[in-house]
This record gives sequence, structure tokens and C-alpha cells, in this order.
Amino acid sequence: MQSKQDRTVELFENAPVPKAVFLNIIPSIISMLMVLVYNLADTFFIGQTKNPYMVAAVSLATPAFLFFMAVGMLFGIGGTSLISRMLGQGRKKEACHACSFCFWSGAIIGIVGMCIILFGIDPISNLVGATPDTMVYVRQYLAIVSLGIPFLIISNTFSSIIRAEGKANKAMMGMILGNVANIILDPVMILAFGWDVRGAAAATVIGNVLSAVFYIIHYVSGSSLLSIHPKMYRIGGKIASGVFAIGIPASLNSILMSTSNILVNKLMKVHGDMALAGLGVAMKVNMVAVMLLIGVGTGIQPLLGYNFGSGNRKRFLSVFRFSLILAVSLSIVMSLICYLGAGPMVNAFLEEKQAYGFGMQFARVLIISGPVLGVLFVMINAIQSMGAAVPSLILSISRQGLLYIPVLFTFNAIFHTAKTLVLAQPITDYLAVILSILLFIIAFRKYFRERPSQE
Repeated sequence: MQSKQDRTVELFENAPVPKAVFLNIIPSIISMLMVLVYNLADTFFIGQTKNPYMVAAVSLATPAFLFFMAVGMLFGIGGTSLISRMLGQGRKKEACHACSFCFWSGAIIGIVGMCIILFGIDPISNLVGATPDTMVYVRQYLAIVSLGIPFLIISNTFSSIIRAEGKANKAMMGMILGNVANIILDPVMILAFGWDVRGAAAATVIGNVLSAVFYIIHYVSGSSLLSIHPKMYRIGGKIASGVFAIGIPASLNSILMSTSNILVNKLMKVHGDMALAGLGVAMKVNMVAVMLLIGVGTGIQPLLGYNFGSGNRKRFLSVFRFSLILAVSLSIVMSLICYLGAGPMVNAFLEEKQAYGFGMQFARVLIISGPVLGVLFVMINAIQSMGAAVPSLILSISRQGLLYIPVLFTFNAIFHTAKTLVLAQPITDYLAVILSILLFIIAFRKYFRERPSQE
């Protein structure tokens, strides 16, 4: 019988490239699509209340929620990159130290974050752009969602880290458990119980708790190569620095995404609450393509990281090329689906005529960058898999920060229209793709040159 270590080696080192890629990306894609479905479910069932202010409120509250998802991303992507490289180098004990560090550090930050939201709910609601008509709903949503922040961080962290040991299916199962629970509870709590946005928030919290518990059971049951036992917790030995080197750039991208959402919402307020509701739904529609392509990128990262750690340059490049071709193909298909299906998808969430008009227009503007997004997410994860901290940092602060924010304010100053505010995102995405290709070339030449390779 193969050991857990042998099965990981077989998949990452010896399986045919297409098989290895698909075994890693299919569970990752399914996980991302489940995240999408539960996000859409929240908006859909809130939309059934026929109150567009509630739809707008959930969109406004989302950036605060994304901030703590970024913490999970810090430990999840940073931990996955470090752990997969350590396993490729045969350093199993150090990988366990890194795993425990990610768990306990994330849990502590989650508890602190929960307290910050609960005690600062009014200024935070104002910060995210709540209007007089949406304020009460934003406060209700944030107050309940804050209770699940520790579980949100743990579930987001370990849905990534489990893939580092070649258990993509296990990662997928944890995501599906929480998301299916959320989807089932949404109509019950929002419509049947009449809890409206509070029901959506409660369903989200319960889903995150279930996912987190599932991952915890995986580690304490002894079925993992890794460990979250407190005695394995280490900060030194380049554990913390190794996680943060890649995790901080990755989380900065999410934090800047949250910040940019707040900024665009504040600028969009000039065009009214119906424009805000339309923007929120358009972003959900665009996520259909985005989440699938993120699944491709995150799915291949452990595979690339392992082969980078073992110095297998030839297999690294084979996985990279195959994934890139696959991502471009999926990008084109999903862009067509989202563009042609924008009308019925927006109509599922918004029936108010003006809000629907905004949503339809914005959805078709956002998908302009769809054909190149697959390239972007493969490049991002390939750079992270090499532990290339500086290129990863540059790319992370550029897409939603150094590139997007200047484009957003420039378009707002010149054109003064709602449509051009939304157009700032696809324009930025094309610039980010060009930057990501240049950074990957630089990182690949530098990092593989500094280590022996196995041809």
C-alpha cells in the first residue's frame, strides 16, 4: 500500500502532465464555482424580496468581508507556496511547522477582526459607502457576518493548504460542504423566516463554520501529512517569513480589491442607488468567468511549487504550458457565455427597470477583459509557486492598486459617466496581463538559474 508521501510524489512527479493538471484543477474549479454559486444565491434570494436597497447593501458590505478573506488568502496562498516547496525538498517536519503556524495565527487574527467589526460597525458602515437608504441593512449584515470571521479565515486558509499535499478532492469537499449549506439555508432564512439580509449573513456564517470544522477534523484525525497541533507551531526558521513573502502580496491583491470596490462604490453613488445595485449584480455575473479561471490558477500552484522545490525545470514548464493553453481556451468560452447570457443572469437578481439597465450594461463592460483573464491567473500562481516575493508583490499591488486606482479616477474625471467607471476594470486587466507576463519571465530566469535543475 502506498504511503501518503508516496501518493503525493506519484501525482506531482510522475503522473502524465494532463492527468496531474486535471486532477488538481477540477476540484479547484468546482470549489471556486461553489463559492460563486453561494455568492449568487445570497444576491438571488435577497433579490426575491423585491427591495433593491437590500441588494445594494449586500454589495456595499462585501468589501469589509473581502478584507478578512484576504487574511485567509495570506496564510492559504503563502502557506501553500511554502509547504509545497518544502515537500518537494523532502522537508516534511518543517512543512508541519508551517501548517500549524498558518492555522493558529489565522485563528487569532480572526478573533481580533470579529471584535473590530462588532465594536466599530457604524464607522465601518460609513467607510464602505452606506447611504441613508442602505445603512440599516449594511449594519445588520456586518453585525452577523462578523461572528464567523475566525471560521472564514480558517476555511479560506485550508481550502488552499490541503492542496499542497496533493489532496485537491479533500479541499473541494470542505468548500462544497459549507457552500451547499449556505445555499440551502439562504431561502429558508431570507424568505421563509423573513430575516432578509440578516438571513443571508447567518447562512454565510454557518457555511463557514461547517467548512472550517471539516478541515480541522481532517488534520486532527491523522489522515494528513501535515499538522495543526499547537506544539508544532513555529514562527522562526524562516516559517513566518516564508509564508508572508508570498502570502502578503497575495492578500494585498484582495485587500486592494476590497479598497477599489469601496472607491468605485463611492464614485458610483453619484449615479444613484440603482446604479450601485446594478454594479453589484454585474460583478456577480462577471464572477462566473473569473472564479472558474481562478480555479485553474490555484489548482496548478501546488503542482508547480512541488516541481520548483524539487528543481524539476522540465516538468515545471510542461505543466505551465499545458495550463496556459487550457486557461486561454476556457477564457474565450466563458467570455462568450457571460456576454451572451448577461440579460437573463442580471434579470434573475434585479427586476427594477433602471437597476436592470445598469446591471446589463455593466456586466457586458466587465467581461471585455474575459479573454485574457486566464493568462493573468496562471501567471500569478506560477510566480507565487516559485516563491518569487518581489515579482508577486509588484503584481499584487499593481492590478487593483497602482494600475486600477489611477485609471478609475482618470476615467471619472474625464468622462463623468457610470459606464466609464466600470470600464476602468477591464482596461486595467489588460495592462495587468502584460505586466504579469514580463514578471513571470524575469522570475523564471532568476529563480531557476539560482538552483540546480533536473532535466
